Amino acid sequence: MADDPLDSLRLSLMQDVLPVGLAMVERARQGGASKVVEAFTKSDEPLQGLRDEGESAAKSVRERLDQVSPGLGNPVVPVNVEVDEASNLEDQDQNALQEALARIEERLKLLKHHLQDDSEGETSASAPLED
Repeated sequence: MADDPLDSLRLSLMQDVLPVGLAMVERARQGGASKVVEAFTKSDEPLQGLRDEGESAAKSVRERLDQVSPGLGNPVVPVNVEVDEASNLEDQDQNALQEALARIEERLKLLKHHLQDDSEGETSASAPLED
């Protein structure tokens, strides 16, 4: 989780409380308080069930919050990036590029050779026959 307690609280609200709350509101809208109570009486894990029910609506709310301010609905996760020595990578890239260019040059030579052979064969074959 995040190091900042406020970020941890916001993350918990967005991932846990929001889906459950939205599911409860939807159940109350559809069937009143009895429908909300039903979620707690008919399930072994009512909070998980409500969280699953409300996840799609919560995702929509989080996406709209991100449109207002990026990272507000779906928190930005900090990452650590380490860079290997660039000189080794550059040398490897340079070597790979040289090898690729050499292969291309060799294939172009072969193609040119085949095209010259084909054109010479066509000129002798297409020459008019003398009577």
